[in-house]
Amino acid sequence: MSDQGPRDASFADGAERPLRLKALDAEDLGVISALVQDAVFNGSDMVFKPRERRFALLLGRFRWEDKDRAEARRRDYERVRTMLVVEDVQAVRSQGVPRGDSETVLSLLSLGWEPGEDGTGTLRLVLAGDGEIEVAVEALEVVLRDVTRPYAAPSGKAPGHEEN
Repeated sequence: MSDQGPRDASFADGAERPLRLKALDAEDLGVISALVQDAVFNGSDMVFKPRERRFALLLGRFRWEDKDRAEARRRDYERVRTMLVVEDVQAVRSQGVPRGDSETVLSLLSLGWEPGEDGTGTLRLVLAGDGEIEVAVEALEVVLRDVTRPYAAPSGKAPGHEEN
């Protein structure tokens, strides 16, 4: 037993197991946002169920938590199919997102939270190429859950971003 007390989780803690995380505040959402950066999906991979007040996306998530291990072991980078589920949804709006289109690949850059009054707010899913999905919610509740085993990233590369 360590005298240092409990420690925060790190990316390495999830390297070998499927992730299941829940965000109930902006700080939690920042962790999920980092994990879904560069996830890919198409218009047919998202659904809004107004009666259930739920919005869901099936993502091909790059496994950032495994990147260093893959490099150290000189093995393929991995992706995993992941569900991103938003609860207590009041409305969904989008711009530059072809709904139902199974051909166009979209890339998720980040998740952002804009609080409103009394716990309400807007979850913003920012996409590459100026696309955006706005999800108005009664309260922030976002769940990330890996639903398949990891597989070799088809590109064979880790996503990269040019510095401005």
